[in-house]
Amino acid sequence: MSQTNRNEPCPCGSGKKYKKCCLGQQEPASQTSSAVSAELQQAMAGHEFTSLEEAQAFADKIIEQRNQTPFDDFHGLSPEQMYHVLNFPFSAPHLVSFPEKLGCLPDAPILTLFALLVEAIGEKGLKPTAKGNLPRNLCREVAQRYWDKKTYDERNRYGQINKEEEFFDLHVTRVVAELAGLIRKYKGRFILSRECRKLLATEGLQVIYPRLLRTYVEQFNWSYRDAFAEAPFVQHAFLFTLYMLSRYGVEWHPSDFYEDNFLKAFPSALDEIEPMASYVEGFSPDWQARMCYTMRTIVDFAGFLGLAKVDKKDEEKPIGYGYMVKKLPLLDVAVCWSIPTR
Repeated sequence: MSQTNRNEPCPCGSGKKYKKCCLGQQEPASQTSSAVSAELQQAMAGHEFTSLEEAQAFADKIIEQRNQTPFDDFHGLSPEQMYHVLNFPFSAPHLVSFPEKLGCLPDAPILTLFALLVEAIGEKGLKPTAKGNLPRNLCREVAQRYWDKKTYDERNRYGQINKEEEFFDLHVTRVVAELAGLIRKYKGRFILSRECRKLLATEGLQVIYPRLLRTYVEQFNWSYRDAFAEAPFVQHAFLFTLYMLSRYGVEWHPSDFYEDNFLKAFPSALDEIEPMASYVEGFSPDWQARMCYTMRTIVDFAGFLGLAKVDKKDEEKPIGYGYMVKKLPLLDVAVCWSIPTR
C-alpha cells in the first residue's frame, strides 16, 4: 500500500531515507518497522474503507502522526526530525544552524594546528618533501609547540617524528585544510589560497573554524584515521552525537553512555562492522562498533574539533578501555539548536 518516495523518511520511523531502510525488504528491516506494521494494522482494524485511496490516506495520516511524535530512543527527536538530522544537517535551520562566523576565537586542537601551519607557510610558501608531505623539521617544531612537555616526551619515547604521518593530527589538519580550499600546492610549494588569505585578513580564525568543521564531516573520510571497518553511518550520524552532547554533556559521562544510546537509536549500525585486522580478531562486532563509534565520533571528532573534553579513564591502559566526556563551550557556539536540547 505504501506510496513512500525513495528519498522520503522511512515509514518505519528509523529517521533514515526509505531507500536506505525498508525499501525492497521482504521482511521488516527492523524491530521498529515491525512495530509500525502492527500499530498500523491495529489502527485500521474496524474501519471500513470505500476505496483503496481512502485506506491509503488513512494509513498516511497515521504514519505522519507517528513520524512527528518524539521517540524515546531518539532522546526527544521525532523520526521526521531525525530524518533531517541524518540527511540534511547543514540545511535544516528549523532544527539547527552552523554560524559561518563565530562570535569568539575558537579553542580547538585542529584550529591550533591550522594556525601553526599558516605561520609556517607564511608569505613565501613551504617546500614539501619529495613525497609531497610537510617537512620533517617543521613537524617536530610544531609538535614541540602543540604538546606540553609531558605529552611531547611521551610521544617521542621511542623516537622522534620522522615524517608527517607520524604526527597524525597535523597530517589530518593539513589534509582537511586542503579539502577546504584553504591550503594548496602551487609551483612545488604549499601556499595559502587567495580566499584563505582574504578570510584571515578580514575575518580571522572565527570564519576558518566553521569551514574546517564542515569539511571534516562532509569531505574527510573518518575511517582514514583508524583500522576499523569503513562503517560510513557512524560519520553520517555525526549530528545526532552532537545533539546528545548538547543535551547531556553539561555533566561528565563515560563514553559507553554515548555508545549505548547510539546503538539503541541505530541498531543496524552493527551491520556495517566487518572483521578487523588480524591483531584484533576475536573481538565481537558489538565491541568493534563501540570502539569505532567512540574513537571516530568522540575522540577524533568532538575532541579534535574542540567540541568536547575527552579524558581517558585510565591513562595506563590502551585504547578500548573507555573515556569520560563532557561538552565544551565551543559546542554551543558552533552548533546552534533551534529546538530544546534539555
